[in-house]
Amino acid sequence: MDRFTELEVFTRIADEASLTRAADLMGLSVSGVSRCLTSLENRLGVRLVQRTTRQLSLTLEGERFASQAREILGTLNAAEESVSVVKAEPLGTLRVGASLAFSLLHLMPVIRQFKIDHPAVHVDLQICNRYGDLIESGLDLAVRTRRIEADSSITMRKLADVPRILAASPSYLAARGAPASPEELERHALLLYTLSDEWDHLTFQRHGVTKRLPVAGEITCNDSLALKQAALEGMGILVQPAYVVRADLEAGRLVEVLPEWRLQPLTMNVAFPTRTHLPARTRLFIDALVRYFRDNNLERAWGGEPDFPARASA
Repeated sequence: MDRFTELEVFTRIADEASLTRAADLMGLSVSGVSRCLTSLENRLGVRLVQRTTRQLSLTLEGERFASQAREILGTLNAAEESVSVVKAEPLGTLRVGASLAFSLLHLMPVIRQFKIDHPAVHVDLQICNRYGDLIESGLDLAVRTRRIEADSSITMRKLADVPRILAASPSYLAARGAPASPEELERHALLLYTLSDEWDHLTFQRHGVTKRLPVAGEITCNDSLALKQAALEGMGILVQPAYVVRADLEAGRLVEVLPEWRLQPLTMNVAFPTRTHLPARTRLFIDALVRYFRDNNLERAWGGEPDFPARASA
């Protein structure tokens, strides 16, 4: 295999942490992928991967090499696109990161239309609820609900302000009653998402008064759809962004709790590595995302309110 193919095989192994999955995704045999890895390690004179009968992991040298290999392949793909005069259509693989809930509820329609408009682009959707390093993960872009990125090499483009909502099923409220104040949540079963910032505290605002209260979950989970299912089954009061629960509220499957109190909202952005020249496929997908939010007026549909005091006293 040539050197670029070796890099493609190695980065796929690194992404999947499996020779078998890498081989399946690339349409190669496992033995062929293994030979490619061995050839690369022999040429470099360093071990890139630690392999046992049960698992595969990158060595420190492997992690560094994988990061550099992804940059090289990204540059190659961008170069191919820039000189493709015959085909104005964008090419290559677009790696997109997003949570499971957002992917199922809103990202799939964007991907479906994007593939209709740009069939030559392969979309590699990486589902992850936890925010990893965008560049080390090899992502071209990611949809995230946070205001800033610690890495200055990441550009963020705002999509919408998203309120968070407390909600419970009618059966839960019939059995336990609805809390009349934030303080009464202490006597209720809460369903909390552990990957949100300060998930064990809730900050409420009403009429210029802010209350920040510690909370304990009857059930905690790292997936919002699992928590929503628990709420639908009457297991407690859910705390989730509006886009996760809006359809259930409109259908009456869930009821908003403490609607007069506003939780600190989230800011949804699309994050992507800062580059002078973005690959066409990345730029076009970002434009498609922004257009989807605008055409569906999602911020207004979700009831997004951008202004929320950072600090106040109860």
